[in-house]
Amino acid sequence: GSGERGPAGAAAVVAGVRLTHPERVLYPPRGVTKLDLARFYESIADWILPHLRDRPTTLVRCPDGAHKTCFYQKHTGYWTPDTVRRVPIKEKTKTGEYLVVDDLPGLIGLVQIGILEIHTWNSTVRELERPNRIVIDLDPGPDVPWPRVVEGARAVRERLRAHGLESFVKTTGGKGLHVVAPLVPRAGWPECAAFARRIAEEIAGEEPRRYLARMARSERAGRIFLDYLRNVRGATSVAAYSTRARPTAPISVPLDWDELSPRLRSDHYTVATLPKRLAGLRADPWKGYGAVRQALPEPAGGGTKRR
Repeated sequence: GSGERGPAGAAAVVAGVRLTHPERVLYPPRGVTKLDLARFYESIADWILPHLRDRPTTLVRCPDGAHKTCFYQKHTGYWTPDTVRRVPIKEKTKTGEYLVVDDLPGLIGLVQIGILEIHTWNSTVRELERPNRIVIDLDPGPDVPWPRVVEGARAVRERLRAHGLESFVKTTGGKGLHVVAPLVPRAGWPECAAFARRIAEEIAGEEPRRYLARMARSERAGRIFLDYLRNVRGATSVAAYSTRARPTAPISVPLDWDELSPRLRSDHYTVATLPKRLAGLRADPWKGYGAVRQALPEPAGGGTKRR
C-alpha cells in the first residue's frame, strides 16, 4: 500500500496524510495500531466512503486508544485535519461548523486525530432539511438473547414493508442492529421522525413484553428498545463500515437479510476479519440500496399529496 514505516517515533504516510505516532496501539487486546487502522480504512475505502460522503458527522475521539478516555465531538476545533471538509449548519441558537468526510484523505485525517467512531446524519449537506433515510436502532436490554434481536430486525422490516418501504440491515458493532430505509429526500425532519416513532410504537404496542418504544431504563429488562430518535434533526447513527471504540475493534457491517443468524452477533466482524469478508463477497450485501426510489408514505388521512 501507500503506507511507509520509518524508525520508531517517525511519522508514516497513508493516502498522502502524515500520521504521527503510527505505532500507537489503539486497540490493545487486538494490537491494532494507528497505522493499522489507517491501512484498514485505505483497504476498504470503496466500501465506506459512499456512506460518509456529503453527510455531517458526530465523531468519537479516543486520542490514546479505545481503552482510555473517549469523547463525542460534533464541531470543528483547532485539531481539525485540513483534509476534512467543514460545513456551517444552523442550530437552535447558533451556527456550528461540522465535519464532512468526502474522500480517503479526509478519512485518514480522522484516524490521525484518534477518531474511532464516525456517526452520520440522515441527510446530506445538499438536502440538509430533507432526510434521505430512516434508521431504526434495535437496542436490546442486557438479558435479551441475540436470536430475539434478529427476530426484532425482521419485524421492523415487515412493518416498514407494510407501509410500502424496503429496508436494509447492518450490525452496529455493539449489541444491536440498525434497520435502514432509504428515502427520496422529500419529507422534512419532523415528518420522518414522526413516521419512525409510529413504526416503533406500532410494533411495541402489539408485543409490549418484547419491545419498548420509549427510553425508560427501568423497563429495559428482557426487552428491545426500538430507538426511533435517530431520526430527529442533528441526531446521528454509526456509519456503515465504521470502527467502534470497543476493545475488540468491531465494525458496523451491512448484511444481506439472509445472513442474519443466531451465530452472527453484532460485534462479529472486526478490523482483523472484515477485509476477508469483503474480499469473498459475490455481491454487495446492500446491492440495490442506491437504486431504491421510495418516499415517506403520506400520513393516514393526511391532506393533499405533494408532487
